[in-house]
Amino acid sequence: MLPTSLDEAVEALGASPAAVPVAGGTDLMEAVNAGRLRPAALLGLGRITELRGWRYEDGGTAVLGAGLTLARMDRPDFAALIPALADAARTAGPPQTRNVGTLGGNIATNAATGDTLPVLAALEAVVTLARAGATREVPVSHLLTGHDPMRAGELLTWVRVPLLHAPQVFLKATGRSGPSRATASVALVLDPARRGVRCAVGAVAPVPLRPLEAEAWVAGCIDWSARGEEGARTIDPAAAAAFGEYVASACVPDGYGADPAAGTAGEGPTAAAVALRRTVAVLARRALGRALK
Repeated sequence: MLPTSLDEAVEALGASPAAVPVAGGTDLMEAVNAGRLRPAALLGLGRITELRGWRYEDGGTAVLGAGLTLARMDRPDFAALIPALADAARTAGPPQTRNVGTLGGNIATNAATGDTLPVLAALEAVVTLARAGATREVPVSHLLTGHDPMRAGELLTWVRVPLLHAPQVFLKATGRSGPSRATASVALVLDPARRGVRCAVGAVAPVPLRPLEAEAWVAGCIDWSARGEEGARTIDPAAAAAFGEYVASACVPDGYGADPAAGTAGEGPTAAAVALRRTVAVLARRALGRALK
């Protein structure tokens, strides 16, 4: 099925709820080739041009099409709007992947290492799900965690992202040089209007994690009046370092990497947990430092 409009796509999916929507297909085809997925039918979205762009909306929101490619998000106009999402898209893989891979595909695949996912969680983005005769909006975090999953016959169409006009950072660690899958990632955004800090950690769990207590604590350590409404930039270096440790301890459990069959569970932090905590702590501290510059 190759619809040319959003209405056609929604209608086609309603008639064949078992069909799997596909745009870039970077994750889908990997799963098919590996034998992990055998879709009954495919719904090609590549001809629906309205899903491949983005627009402003009243109330300070950017509405991003689910078919927006990672390469398009890396362009200067988009990067000036949502820099952390542009950074995540830039590091998501080699050019051939970024040229066809899409934002909606990243969300729908919901891989632990999906680079855009912690950014969307930190920005508290909302997705629009359409089905024949109805649409609904769901917070990205609820969709990813399964708290409010997609239903049969629903198509992910738009992603609504609040425009904070404040510093935001995405950093990730990988096991090799160049674009590759993250071993850990951190997205951090400042919300000066609410005097808040939002942080999400990716790749260390099946879904992005929000260390809410660490966010609230570090927000209280920042001198929000230092530069007025454009955002505060003053914090004690010791507090920034403590924030990194707080985030890491909240997101990486003691038993990470433990093998219960070998009797290593319950014996304190494993070497894997210690190493990963150190990585997350460094990423969180550096992300905060860059946001406060």
